[in-house]
Amino acid sequence: MTLAELLPGESAIIRKIDTEGLLRQRLLDLGLLPGTCIQTRFLGRRGDPAAYLVRGTVLALRRSTAQKVLVQPIGRS
Repeated sequence: MTLAELLPGESAIIRKIDTEGLLRQRLLDLGLLPGTCIQTRFLGRRGDPAAYLVRGTVLALRRSTAQKVLVQPIGRS
C-alpha cells in the first residue's frame, strides 16, 4: 500500500521509499524514514496535495510523491 492510499485520520508505518536520487534524499531529510509512524491529516481538493503528520511536523506532499512511499497501515486488516 502507498501513502497516497491512506484516508484522513489513518496511520501507518513507513516500510520503504520507492524512488532514487534527489527525491529519495529529500524525503529522507524530511523524516520519512523506514519504521517511522505517519498519519494522513488532510486532503486537498481532489486529494492533491495531502498533509501528513510525521515526527511532530505536518508536511504537504503531492500525490505523485506520496505514491512512492510504501507503508503498512496500523489497525487495518
